[in-house]
Amino acid sequence: MERRQRGVSAGLLLLLYQISQVGLQNIPSVTLGVLVLNIFLFLNPLRPLSEVCLSVNEAVHRKNWQRLLLAPFHHADDWHLYYNMISMLWKGIMLERKLKSIWFAYIIAVFSLLTGVIYMVLELLLVIILDDPSYEMNCGVGFSGVLFALKVLNNHYNPGRVSSVLGLPISSKYACWVELVAIHFISPG
Repeated sequence: MERRQRGVSAGLLLLLYQISQVGLQNIPSVTLGVLVLNIFLFLNPLRPLSEVCLSVNEAVHRKNWQRLLLAPFHHADDWHLYYNMISMLWKGIMLERKLKSIWFAYIIAVFSLLTGVIYMVLELLLVIILDDPSYEMNCGVGFSGVLFALKVLNNHYNPGRVSSVLGLPISSKYACWVELVAIHFISPG
């Protein structure tokens, strides 16, 4: 799980460049706060990734529930941070303007917790269905689950749109699934 390097890197520089191109004045407050928090924790992690990643073994068996709060806001490396935060920037601008800041902040908080719970339930189901206890040890970090949930919410509020995923035009109805698979292959874990 220890893939990240410290300090300024290509992915982080590109992320900062993209944010500057949008303009801080054009980014709603909660979206900007989420971006700043994730970048800050990337540069100054609270703990090593092995101590914040979410797994059934750590969270359930060892009762280390703080990982539910920490895992979404830590990233494995600069490219993991970049892809997640570019996705957050776009989704945040769209949804926060539509839902308003307080409601959007509530949704981010709820999704941050619920995606971790769902992740652990799915891992437990894999243990049971496949009779393979190794799934209890899978440990993940990052904001991808929250982004997937935001994408589904965005599709609900903006039906019939076409999104660009890795440069390919795809119906927004299916884009969240394509994006999820693309993120998994680009930055697994």
